[in-house]
Amino acid sequence: MFHGGARLECLRGQWQVTVRKPLSIFFREEDADRWLPFDHYPRRVIRFLVRGPQQPGGARRVFLNLTRGLDRIGVAHRVNDFRHMRQHEEEPVCLIGQPQLLRSFRPHTPLLFGPALYNHPVDDEALPRRHAIRRIVVPSPWVKEMFSKVWPNLVSVWPVGIDTETWLPAAGTTKDIDVLVYEKLFRDRHRIALVEPMIAELRRRGLSVSYLRYGFYREPELLALSRRAKSMIYLSPHETQGIAVEQMMAANVPVMAWDPGGDWQSLDYLLRGVRFGPVTSVPYWDDRCGVKFTNLEDFRAALARFWPGVQRGSFAPRQMILDNGLTLETAAQAYVDLVDKYL
Repeated sequence: MFHGGARLECLRGQWQVTVRKPLSIFFREEDADRWLPFDHYPRRVIRFLVRGPQQPGGARRVFLNLTRGLDRIGVAHRVNDFRHMRQHEEEPVCLIGQPQLLRSFRPHTPLLFGPALYNHPVDDEALPRRHAIRRIVVPSPWVKEMFSKVWPNLVSVWPVGIDTETWLPAAGTTKDIDVLVYEKLFRDRHRIALVEPMIAELRRRGLSVSYLRYGFYREPELLALSRRAKSMIYLSPHETQGIAVEQMMAANVPVMAWDPGGDWQSLDYLLRGVRFGPVTSVPYWDDRCGVKFTNLEDFRAALARFWPGVQRGSFAPRQMILDNGLTLETAAQAYVDLVDKYL
């Protein structure tokens, strides 16, 4: 698939229409086998029966928002054009998505790889020696620091943009939910220790609460809740970027963010000797977004600061999104700049 476009540029004081060579972008999500060979097929069916049609995951949302941003700034791009790639192996490629796609490219093809690649470079430390990797792209500074320990002088930060035209502040709608509790916890002990006492405390204070769990909703549901919620509590131990919370902030919903910090908690990698810290659950944040807390004891004091600020309209999270270039257009241009610099 080819998406064309021209750019209006000022060259030597004169405006000219220029047409650049299209970016070659490749993306594919692949389910991995977990316990048995080919078990990703029945797991996909079961997941559909339990959760319904699959919504865009983080990697697909990165791909969709990048290509949408490129369309808006008029940068031409090809998507998954393997035929063109096989005929022009020397041309650079932008590779987003799972590392299985690497098998499709010759070792000498120049690559801009990421984001949405490996969880940690230990999965493929020799990658830069097997492929012509010109640059590794990751979503946030803490991920860059972690990856650079294995791949020094090869990693750049690039956060994907948020569709700030879709995720607009509510206008003319009734905000009937005081607090949306958004939970992205993978350990039951965290759920029991955090979610239940927090909801009890919110209700004790007379606040209306809605609850959403990661992986069990579709994106339009979150968009609808952004129109109704006065605030959000975001519970995730760490995030490489945190697209969902940034979408809510783009809708100008103030956030209480659980940010425990500390080391990266991944049992698979801990068992392989990987240690890294500190991490954060909100890599893109300032005081306009809301209030952070580290544990349940800290939560009550943080809530006492947060909720009056919500009532006064003291927070401006959307402005943080706009000021930090986390829009489709600005992020797409930053990606093009990386391509121009390294490819």
